[in-house]
Amino acid sequence: MKMMPINRPAKTTGSDRRRAFTLIEIMIVVGIIGMMAAMGAPSIGKALQKEGMRKAVSDVNDVFFSAREQAILHNKKVGVVFYPQKAQFGVEGATAEVNVHSGKTMIATLPNGIEFAMLDIYRQDCVRLDRASIYFNPDGTSDEVVIVLLGKGNTKKITLEYATGVPEVSEVNE
Repeated sequence: MKMMPINRPAKTTGSDRRRAFTLIEIMIVVGIIGMMAAMGAPSIGKALQKEGMRKAVSDVNDVFFSAREQAILHNKKVGVVFYPQKAQFGVEGATAEVNVHSGKTMIATLPNGIEFAMLDIYRQDCVRLDRASIYFNPDGTSDEVVIVLLGKGNTKKITLEYATGVPEVSEVNE
């Protein structure tokens, strides 16, 4: 019986070894990533934080959403009351600032420096009134409303689409 030769692996030289990162190289890369994240964190935080016009538009949209939701869920007409002179608005009869189900705002005050430039309900400007109301119906429709918010050289128009009760935000000249 003939014996087969045993194949042994050849000895490895320095060039045959596997290449890998050392712990020091990995720590340097993690340190660089950490420094870049620390430099960018304030900018990211500021972009995510709602203030000024962004907060005002978000609050108006949230209040409209909350009122529409209440009207559909409870099968009854629900109002949103505006106090233009006080820069306040909210779902009629709301007792909490935030809707516990949706997390949307129910009562709000415009941020400092933002004001109602126009509050048009069925083409009647109500911005000079002490109190104005709009209504959402159980089928999801609403009154016809155009709101213009003005603040620090920035204006936004919020149009409440009466057939769907959904607000649309645009620039004033659109």
